[in-house]
Amino acid sequence: MRTTARKHTGTLTEQAYKEMEELIVTLQLSPGEVLSEASLTELLGIGRTPIREALQRLALEGLVVILPRRGIFVSEVNVRSQLELLRVRREVERLMVRLAAGRATALEHEQFIEIADAMVKTSYSNDDVEFMRLDQEFNSLISSTCRNDYARKTMGLLQGLARRFWYQHYKEALDLPLCASLHANLARAIGRGDGDGAAEASDKLIDYIEQFARATV
Repeated sequence: MRTTARKHTGTLTEQAYKEMEELIVTLQLSPGEVLSEASLTELLGIGRTPIREALQRLALEGLVVILPRRGIFVSEVNVRSQLELLRVRREVERLMVRLAAGRATALEHEQFIEIADAMVKTSYSNDDVEFMRLDQEFNSLISSTCRNDYARKTMGLLQGLARRFWYQHYKEALDLPLCASLHANLARAIGRGDGDGAAEASDKLIDYIEQFARATV
C-alpha cells in the first residue's frame, strides 16, 4: 500500500510540474505573478502535496522564487541572467552533442537526420509552431542519446528558463530561417556521427542564441 501511494503521489507531482512549467514558460503565469498552493490546487485540480513538491522543483530550476513568510512568485525574465545561463549551456550542450554523435544507435542517427530535414522545411514555411515542436523533440533526443545522466540533469535545469525567454521574445527578434538552419546543421552532424562537427555546430548555434538574447534589450 505504501509503495502504491508513493507512486501515485509521484505521478501527480510530475503532472503538476509539467502543467505549471508549461503555464510559466508560455507566460500564462506571468513574471512577478504571486502564486499560492491553494490557487494552483484549484486551477489544476491537483492536491496540495503534489503542488508543493512541484513548486520545489520549479524553484530549483529558477522558474519560481519561494520566499519564507513572503510568498511564492514567478521569477522575472532577465537578459543578463539569460546570458549567464548560455555560458553554462554552451559547455554542457557541446559535451552532450559530442557524446550523442558517438553513442546514438543507427536508428537514432536516422532520427536526427529526419529532424534536420523537417527543420529546414519550417524555415521555408516560416512555421514557428512546428519549429518549436521539432526543437523540443530534438532536445529530448540529444538528452537520451548522450547517455550521460549528469549532463542530462544539468541541461534539464536550464531548459525551462531558456524556453520561456525564447517564447517571450521570438516574435520580435528571431530570424527563424537562420535559427532553423543552425539547428538542422547540428542535427545532421550528430546524425553523421561527427562529434567534432557537432561540437562546432553547437557553438555556432549558441553564438546565434546569444545574439538573439542581446537583440531583445
